[in-house]
Amino acid sequence: MQQLHNLQPAKGSVKKKRRVARGEGSGSGVTAGKGNKGQQARTGYQSKKGHEGGQMPIQRRMPKRGFKNNNKIDFKVFNLGDIDFLAEKYELKEFTLDNLYINGLINRTDSVKILGNGELKSKLSFKVNAASAKAKEAIEAAGGTLELL
Repeated sequence: MQQLHNLQPAKGSVKKKRRVARGEGSGSGVTAGKGNKGQQARTGYQSKKGHEGGQMPIQRRMPKRGFKNNNKIDFKVFNLGDIDFLAEKYELKEFTLDNLYINGLINRTDSVKILGNGELKSKLSFKVNAASAKAKEAIEAAGGTLELL
């Protein structure tokens, strides 16, 4: 029976700390498991990310390619074929940035572009950032309105 004066941890739950560099008889004396000499055997050794021991690092061996266009506008794209489905599912009368954001289809900072792939059957009013020429024709043909922001 366990009492306060004879409590002890479960068998196998506590391991003895390995005593490194305490003579050859310990099995990890001499170099203390650090190999022979060199930077990594010294105290305070820290390896920097991407360091390859003096060899030219891979990020410098690889050539640079391309460039980043700072003026590029990333649009969240909606095709006409998808819009009927979305309008029905989310009961949209107007296809505006606020309606799309409220229904979780875009983020607050997204720009929206309408593309002309598919057919538009319902009469909707659009207030978006951009639309293709084909989409504009299809919206007007279906009796809807398009306002570009």
